[in-house]
Amino acid sequence: MASGRIRRVGELIKEEISDIIQKEMKDPRIGFVTITGVDVTGDLKHADVYITVLGSKKEQQSTLQGLTNSSGFLRTLLAKRIKIKYLPELKFHFDPSIEKGLRIEKLIRNLHQDEDTNG
Repeated sequence: MASGRIRRVGELIKEEISDIIQKEMKDPRIGFVTITGVDVTGDLKHADVYITVLGSKKEQQSTLQGLTNSSGFLRTLLAKRIKIKYLPELKFHFDPSIEKGLRIEKLIRNLHQDEDTNG
């Protein structure tokens, strides 16, 4: 039963952070970012927020740094939107699944090209 609640809190945090970034954040370091997931610990004290950023490696690092530096501001706004006893600490990470997926897609494409040239 608790895992369902934790999952719902994670989804709610994901939706609200996305909305805040789009509508209320004015930090020039933060580029085109997508929140891909939020993992909340069982005690609701920590939340790992996974992101993808459109742009160069430098823009990605800048966005991650901007979000990390703004985590207190984000928590303050989240506290006004989400009524729970304790709002988790936010830690931002790049979502590795997107990069892995692109690498796998490239490998598959290369395999098909090899088959076409050899077949």
